[in-house]
Parts: sequence; C-alpha cells; structure tokens
Amino acid sequence: MLLAIDVGNTNIVFGAFKGRELIHDWRIASDQKKTSDEFGMLVTEMLNNVQLKPVDIEAVIMSSVVPNIMHTMQNMIVKYFHQYPMIVGAGVKTGINIRYDNPREVGADRIVNAIAAVERYGGPCIIIDLGTAITFCVVDDKKNYLGGLILPGISISADALVSRTSKLPKIEIIKPEKVIGKTTVSSMQNGLYYGFSSMIDGIVKHICDEIQMDPSDVHVIATGGFSNLLVSDSAYDIIIDRDLTMDGLRILYDMNN
Repeated sequence: MLLAIDVGNTNIVFGAFKGRELIHDWRIASDQKKTSDEFGMLVTEMLNNVQLKPVDIEAVIMSSVVPNIMHTMQNMIVKYFHQYPMIVGAGVKTGINIRYDNPREVGADRIVNAIAAVERYGGPCIIIDLGTAITFCVVDDKKNYLGGLILPGISISADALVSRTSKLPKIEIIKPEKVIGKTTVSSMQNGLYYGFSSMIDGIVKHICDEIQMDPSDVHVIATGGFSNLLVSDSAYDIIIDRDLTMDGLRILYDMNN
C-alpha cells in the first residue's frame, strides 16, 4: 500500500493507494506551526478511522511547495512509518521533458499534475490547477513540458478586496445566478466568479493560439479546490479531475520503482 502526500499552501492532501486504486483520501490544513508529532498523531488517527495502521503502509511519496512543512513531514514519516519518503524533485524520473529555462524552478505540484494528465489523457494538454494560486501547464504530444502561467487564486483575490479596501466585506465565493449584482456583496461575488471563469477561457484560447492548436484537439484538465466552481460554465470541454495530483504521485512512484 502506498501513501501519497501533497503539501500545498492551504491544505495537505493524503491518499492511500492499493495498487492503482485510490481507496482513501484526506485533507488537513497546512499549518506551519505544527510539529512532526502533531502531524503524526493526525495522520495515524486518519488511518485508524479506516482500519489502517502505519505498518500497512509499504511506501510513501511526497511533493511539496512549502519547504518548512516539508522538513516536518519528512521527520514525521521517519518517526511514525519507519521509512524515508520518496520526494518529488531533482533525480526523480518523470517521463516528461521539462523545457523550462531552469527546470529546477518548476514546482513539484505542477510536475506531478503534468505526469498524471499525460498518462491519463495524452497530449497535447493544458492542466489548470485552481488552488491557492492558479497555475496553467502546457504539455505537447511528445511529452514536452512547455511551461505555463502562475497567477493569484480566487481566494487570494477575495481576501485582497477586503484587506486593501475600507468598506468591502468578507464574502462567500459562490456561483451567482446573474452577472449584474444588485448589492455590494453580490457585485463582489459576481466580479470574482465571472472574472475568473472568463479569465480561464481567455487563457486557454491564448495558449491554443500560441501552440497553433484548435482547442478541440487539446485536452484541457482542471483540478484543485475551485475546479468544480470555476469551469462549470466554460466555453470549452474541460475535464474536472479532482484526484489528478494524487494519481500523479502514484504514477511517479511506480515509474521510479
């Protein structure tokens, strides 16, 4: 059994695989103040709730975009699982050619998503990760990772509206029924939803124009916490795959063993 861990800026996602099947997954807050023992108690309790024990876990693979938590999580895995995790980074075989000016700059989460997208859907593909930050990654039909875009996520933008203005309130991020808002709250909700959903479609079009591909010939895959919300009205046939990162970690582990 494989335990896959993705350490993000807002959440840490854990997935337990039996063979190729994701049988359980969990999500906890990415708290940089927690110790390895606190994480260890959380993880072992989550496993216990589904009748699993640390001894049942035969291997661990981990990706992270939060260096401080990465060190803590490594210590937790060694102490509670008595093994060293495979870390997504330099020296790990990926099966894709990273055409970045400096390949080491590409975030582990972006690499993992690209691996899963190519394996599950084939290229060319555009991978949109709608989390704390929004990332777009582009992979061609020869498994070349061409690069992409990084921009603030919708929750960051919502928080900025509140913190950088005097009168705008904190709001719930929802899908509105109409474009034109009749209150301050609805105007903010509409602005965020339609602004980001239109931005996604616009960037997909620009990418397809730049790589000289018709959008119908490109697999567009969305993942991350806001994927269901922000691509539901897209003009494109966007695949929503909430388990993309977890499966990418599983594929990467298999590839290197």
